[in-house]
Amino acid sequence: MRPFQRVMQAARTVKFGTRKPIAHRRYQTTDAAAGLAPPPQTLAQKMWNGPVGVKTVHFWAPVMKWAIVLAGISDFYRPAEKLSLTQNIALTATGIIWTRWCLIIKPKNYLLAAVNFFLGVVGSIQVSRILMYRRSVEGKSVEGDLKEAGEDVKVRAKGVVQDAKAALK
Repeated sequence: MRPFQRVMQAARTVKFGTRKPIAHRRYQTTDAAAGLAPPPQTLAQKMWNGPVGVKTVHFWAPVMKWAIVLAGISDFYRPAEKLSLTQNIALTATGIIWTRWCLIIKPKNYLLAAVNFFLGVVGSIQVSRILMYRRSVEGKSVEGDLKEAGEDVKVRAKGVVQDAKAALK
């Protein structure tokens, strides 16, 4: 016999699977507390060892993000003409989108959801301040803005209809 054939012959005669898998083995113990639940953790232990605990980025990222919220709150004292509309729209959108996202992901990160919620609130307050300032400078009322917006929508709709007719021809 060739060496390869001897190995194959030996492999056929060995019985595999005679031991139970590790998950099905039973062990005896003399420890009386082996079957009992672990003792309850204190709040400090839960914060330290939890999936969103102090030792993880899930805790420190929201803590650092509060600086952005505080910067937005400090902008309440700045004049509205010095505020950036696009930046505050971005802060509002970020706050709204990430608040929802924090409640979908696992582990749920309520600390991050809270900071993002307040980021959205601060951003929306700033956006409303900027828009109110711009209206007061232009001297237009809300009704005038709505009429202009309605006329603009009509003009755009007519343009879309004409483009669709031209595409069909």
